[in-house]
Amino acid sequence: MQTTLKTTMAACLLATFAQAAQAETRIGVSMTSFDNPFLTILLNGIRAEAARHEDLELVVEDAQLDVARQLNQVQNMVANGVDAIVVNAVDGAATPAMTQLAVDAGIPLVYVNHPPAEHAAMPAGTSFVGSNEVDSGTMQTRAVCEMLGGTGKILVLMGPLENEASIIRTRDIEEVIAADPCTGMQIIDRQVGNWNRTQGADLTTNWLTSGVAFDAIIANNDEMAIGAIQALKSAGRDMDSVVVAGIDATPDGLAAMAAGDLDVTVFQNATRQGEVALATARSLAAGQPAEGNIWVPFEPVTPRNMQDYQ
Repeated sequence: MQTTLKTTMAACLLATFAQAAQAETRIGVSMTSFDNPFLTILLNGIRAEAARHEDLELVVEDAQLDVARQLNQVQNMVANGVDAIVVNAVDGAATPAMTQLAVDAGIPLVYVNHPPAEHAAMPAGTSFVGSNEVDSGTMQTRAVCEMLGGTGKILVLMGPLENEASIIRTRDIEEVIAADPCTGMQIIDRQVGNWNRTQGADLTTNWLTSGVAFDAIIANNDEMAIGAIQALKSAGRDMDSVVVAGIDATPDGLAAMAAGDLDVTVFQNATRQGEVALATARSLAAGQPAEGNIWVPFEPVTPRNMQDYQ
């Protein structure tokens, strides 16, 4: 009995030492906002990938759309010695300071979804996981062009002016309508809706109240497009008389398309971006190399193929 007890105790001690030897990987995550539906999907992708690894712990922070708060979060993560950091940047122009903090500390850093200012030449030990925004607004606007027969007056709902995704998506619209067969399309006004449904609705209401004539509303994301739809329907506008376009193919966006209100969106695989970002951070923490830019493709969605995304 005594021998058996000693053997059991020894086995328990060995198991304890084995668990201690298996170092836990701690990865800090700073999100732009917990309130954005698309970013919620992105964060769920990060968490789903983390759940596949028992030795991995996430430390998740909400930057609440505040650049200074996000920088402070990264500083704290560095000070606390996390093994890697994932950042969904509030403002791409503010990323160099965060990148430098991580590089100086020798901590791997992965940006996800919102491109950092330095994404064209990411330093060693860092990476950007996202979708090429040149494709998003281009796919969206070409679809609108086809629906309008290459001619029409357009209103544009933009994301934050400092956000690179918003900048590129808006530039995509301009470049598509500057070339055949879409040169008959004209932007008559553009306003910043900050990715927000309520602001999209308010801006559209203002356009309707001012008597602006238009054939399409092209929004930089689904949330603003849904806001525009709400305003149009509240004003009694015949939805068959206007084309409304968004980007992201969120569940709410697809529901609006199924209802016949949203005419086109572009699927941005937020779940996959989150999974790949976390997997890349984990690989970098293990000393493995990673590409500077890792692209998750955009995919155009219209009523013809929306069932593939629901």
